[in-house]
Amino acid sequence: MTVSSRDDAPLRYGSYVAAKSFLRRRAIIAHVMRVLLFLAAALSVFITGAIVYILLYDTVLFFQQVSIISFLTDTEWTPVFENPKFGIITLVSGTLMTTFIGLLFAVPAGTVLSIYLSEFARPVMRETIKPILELLAGVPTVAFGYFALFFLTPIFQMFIPELRGFNLLVPGIVIGIMILPYIVSVAEDAMRAVPDSLREGAYALGFTRFQTAVKVVIPGAFSGVTAAYILGMSRAVGETMVVAIAAGQQARIAFNPLEGAATITAYIVQISLGDLPHNSLAYLTIFAAGLTLFLMTMAFNLLAFWLRRKYREVY
Repeated sequence: MTVSSRDDAPLRYGSYVAAKSFLRRRAIIAHVMRVLLFLAAALSVFITGAIVYILLYDTVLFFQQVSIISFLTDTEWTPVFENPKFGIITLVSGTLMTTFIGLLFAVPAGTVLSIYLSEFARPVMRETIKPILELLAGVPTVAFGYFALFFLTPIFQMFIPELRGFNLLVPGIVIGIMILPYIVSVAEDAMRAVPDSLREGAYALGFTRFQTAVKVVIPGAFSGVTAAYILGMSRAVGETMVVAIAAGQQARIAFNPLEGAATITAYIVQISLGDLPHNSLAYLTIFAAGLTLFLMTMAFNLLAFWLRRKYREVY
C-alpha cells in the first residue's frame, strides 16, 4: 500500500522544519563559539597591554627622577643606600651570566637528547622519556632553588673549593636542567617534522644514521631547533626563584660565576617584600628593572620569529 503525495506532505514539512531548526541551532552555536574565542584572544591581548602600560607608566615616573644615561651606564646598583646608584648593567650581567651557563648545559644536552628521541629511540623508549621530561618541567621552581643551594652547591664545593655558598654557577646549571624539557620538546618535534624522503635519500647516498641526523635532519629542522634554543633562553632569563634562593642578593657586575650576584628577577623579589614605601624612588626601580627584563625577553622572541621565517623549510 503506497502513501499518496498528499499524505506525505506533512512528513516532508516536518523534516524541513527539523532540518531548518538544526541548522539554526548550529549557526547560533558557531556564532557563540566565535564570540568566546574572540573574547579569549582579546583577553590575552588586553592583559599583555595592561602589563606593558603599568611597566611604562611607573618607569616614566622613575626616569623623571633618574637619568636614563646613568641607568644604562652606571656600574653600581644601590637604590636603597643613602647615596643611591642606579646602574642596571649590574643586574643585567648577573641575569645574562646565569642564562649563559644554563644554555651552555641545556643546548648540547637538549640537542643530543632530541636527536636520540627523533632518530634512534624506539617508540617505547620515546614514550617513556618524554613524559619524564614533562614531569621535570612541572617541578616547582622553589624546589629547584633549594635543590641548588643545599644539595648541589655542597657537592660542587667538594671539587671547587673556591665556590661560594651563593654563586652563579650552580643556579645556572639548575636553570639549564629546568629549560631542558622545553628545548627537547620543541627541537624533537621539529626534527620529526622533516620528511622521511630526505632521510631515505641520505641512506641511499651511503650516510649512516648519525650522519643523516647531523647533516640532513638538523639542517632541515634548523628553524625549529633555533626557536627551541631561544625559547629556552627566554625561559632562563625570566627565572626567579632559583636565582633568588641560590645566587645571592649582592648587586655587582658578574665576572666570576663562582661568586654570587643579583639578577633582575632576584632583585624584584627582594624589593617586593613590602619594606619600601609605595611610589618611592627605590620602589619604582622594580618597574624599571621589570621593563628591562620585558624588553630583553621580547628581543629574544623577535629573534626567534625572524630566524623561523628566514630559515623555515616548507615541505
